[in-house]
Amino acid sequence: QVHLVESGGDSVQAGGSLRLSCVASGDTFSHYCMGWFRQVSGKEREWLGTVDNDDSTKYLDSVQGRFAISRDDSKATVYLQMNRMKPDDSAMYYCAALGLYDCYLGSSWDHAYWGQGTQVTVSS
Repeated sequence: QVHLVESGGDSVQAGGSLRLSCVASGDTFSHYCMGWFRQVSGKEREWLGTVDNDDSTKYLDSVQGRFAISRDDSKATVYLQMNRMKPDDSAMYYCAALGLYDCYLGSSWDHAYWGQGTQVTVSS
């Protein structure tokens, strides 16, 4: 089992940058691929990207080039660097951990461990 705690959410101006962190505890961090998601109240959760245990990454097309996900297994932490932020980026941001086997199978992130989220607000 993995316990995840996100931090770094804040209010920023459009065009600004923010880095979110997600610290994991419990099971071995390197046994999981890590994902970042966001959700606006009343809307579906949106996948933003994933970093595998080999540091390979995948991104939602609309954030590709603006957002970057990285991980530091020595700190059991995954990061989401957000640049050139837009008001549409305002949301609650969540990290999630999915077992490597499930990642390779392409299993639903519904089976993942989730953090409580951190709020990001981007003003114009």
